[in-house]
Amino acid sequence: MKPSISLFCSIGLLACTAVAAQGAAPQVITAAGNYHPLPKAAYQPDPANTYKVVFSLTKGSDKPGEVNPALERVARTVNLYASAGVPMDHLKFVAVAYGPATPVVLDDEHYKAQFGVANPNLAVIAQLHKAGVDVAVCGQAMAEHHYPNEWAAKDVTISLSALTTITELEQQGYVLMPL
Repeated sequence: MKPSISLFCSIGLLACTAVAAQGAAPQVITAAGNYHPLPKAAYQPDPANTYKVVFSLTKGSDKPGEVNPALERVARTVNLYASAGVPMDHLKFVAVAYGPATPVVLDDEHYKAQFGVANPNLAVIAQLHKAGVDVAVCGQAMAEHHYPNEWAAKDVTISLSALTTITELEQQGYVLMPL
């Protein structure tokens, strides 16, 4: 077994060295959003541009103990742009949860009460918030799910509605990314 471990460690070190040599940035969002560095791939983001995206999070989690797949993709998007050298202040990202995705924003106490497990999305939401991504929830969906607004995690913005948030941001030049 020792030769395999040594070989694995050597290969891992070479991979880390290769990524460092390519200039890949470390992951900004570490709680989710893994990606594969592809510095030679086509359609690389331009670090000089500003990117305005509103992510529409509409699907619930298949397993309440796992990060919501749509939130995972928002994190991956942040990490991909950062790995391409786009400064975080050039990312104008808003992720709005509604419909079956509404529970992803619940604080731990209320998520546990509903699903019996800690909210696995909170670390991702906190890191997205710290990175400048506005994670919002549809206020209408909160009401329809009978969730008082106070049940939303501290890093979440309560919007009037997903409908008005998306159309308002599109009027401001944001691109809609349905997830």
